[in-house]
Amino acid sequence: MKQAEDILELVSAYKARGTPFALATVVRTVAATAAKAGAKAIITSDGRMAGGWIGGGCARAAVLAAAREALADGKPRLVSIQPKDILDAQGLQAGEIREGVAFAKNMCPSHGTMDVFVEPLLPRAGVVVLGASPVAVAIADLARRVGFAVTAAAPRAELEAFSDLDGRIDGFGVPARGQGSRFLVVATQGRGDLAALKAALSTDADYVAFVGSRAKAASLREQLLEEGLEPGRIDRLRAPAGLDLGAIGPEEIALSVVAEIVEVRRRGQHAAPAIKAAAPS
Repeated sequence: MKQAEDILELVSAYKARGTPFALATVVRTVAATAAKAGAKAIITSDGRMAGGWIGGGCARAAVLAAAREALADGKPRLVSIQPKDILDAQGLQAGEIREGVAFAKNMCPSHGTMDVFVEPLLPRAGVVVLGASPVAVAIADLARRVGFAVTAAAPRAELEAFSDLDGRIDGFGVPARGQGSRFLVVATQGRGDLAALKAALSTDADYVAFVGSRAKAASLREQLLEEGLEPGRIDRLRAPAGLDLGAIGPEEIALSVVAEIVEVRRRGQHAAPAIKAAAPS
């Protein structure tokens, strides 16, 4: 019981810090094995077992490899560690995956079988909204409802416009680096556009978008260049933000922006297109 309590506390601590890790749980054993069903271990992204126990070296290598793969692609694994004769009897080889189960060879004298479920626990993808305009508030509300961790960045007095948030930043001082995927949307709408854009484009975010017209974005681009921001960073900007839904009003614009964020996240399209030139008036 002590181990289970310690593991739960460690899981909570890692999640609170936003640290990615994998949780390995023994779900079935056959014959003699050092660990029994229910045993758990926490494995970090560098392949280190940070807590818990799932048996000795017979299982450790296969589970650690599965954990590294799970943390890399975000998908859980079921690993079945079996002695060579049992694998042979089923026509299986170590390293083979069949019907969603990855098989590994148990080289220990116990000749037991152990099935381990490896689950990656990654930080929630984050949406940072810069500005406190009606569109910014609508984006924050919708993004949180679809599962993102939402942070608002705006002058302190304007942060009162938001209700439920996971984080608040006084001003536009968004950290340059962060854990997990981050999606930044500048929705200042005339109140600090340049400062917010400069802050957003100075980060390592997966997505940076600007709510505004192409003409306004092009004008701000020139100002950013004059202030010395690297052209490569500016070229990451998506402007205007959102999918072309013909959106009108804060809620519809928010829908188009969040839909684009979901599309980028799920399809892995992290390379943002350059700002398009404004159409001639």
